[in-house]
Amino acid sequence: MHIAIAGNIGCGKTTLTKMLAKRYGWEPRFEPVDVNPYLEDFYKDMSRWSFNLQIYFLNKRFKDVVEISRATDRTIIQDRTIFEDARIFAPNLHDQGYMSDRDFNNYTDLFDLMMSLVGLPDLLIYVRSSIPNLIAQISKRGREYEQSIRIDYLKGLNDRYEEWIKDYPGQVLIIDGDKCKFGDNPEDFRTITEEIDQRLYGLF
Repeated sequence: MHIAIAGNIGCGKTTLTKMLAKRYGWEPRFEPVDVNPYLEDFYKDMSRWSFNLQIYFLNKRFKDVVEISRATDRTIIQDRTIFEDARIFAPNLHDQGYMSDRDFNNYTDLFDLMMSLVGLPDLLIYVRSSIPNLIAQISKRGREYEQSIRIDYLKGLNDRYEEWIKDYPGQVLIIDGDKCKFGDNPEDFRTITEEIDQRLYGLF
């Protein structure tokens, strides 16, 4: 089984992935952030490094998806999906002038080919969050390369997340990240797990 966590930068995806993996005994797959050789350069010069960054993420994420599709004997929970790279981050970079038409078209063609080979997660969990909440979370975790993220960049991502999730064709659970403090409040986390139990196992 494939469970995936989606949401903007700083919404709490990694925290929720860890908590659900521990709660259910699922195998986690984390976003390759700290080892990404392009990330620091990207935040310094988005136009120069946007294509390199997105290809790196697409490559890593596709490898994960292929591996997950073959892991029929266990449940894997994934921190961020391949769809977010292609339907949110790359189009946002293109729209804001950080990725050229040529690079964006090349990237999109590659993604479409990859997606012809894989399916949707069994359950997508989308953590919705406002810009002020995202900024507070990004500041709190203190990654130096993230401190230069522009607010209009985050807003562009949020807008695209809302458009994407509105037409998402698979099973989705939406969490209000502003109100549901699952990392700090056990009651909020229990609310999430009860909903997951109902969606996946038919438990009430």
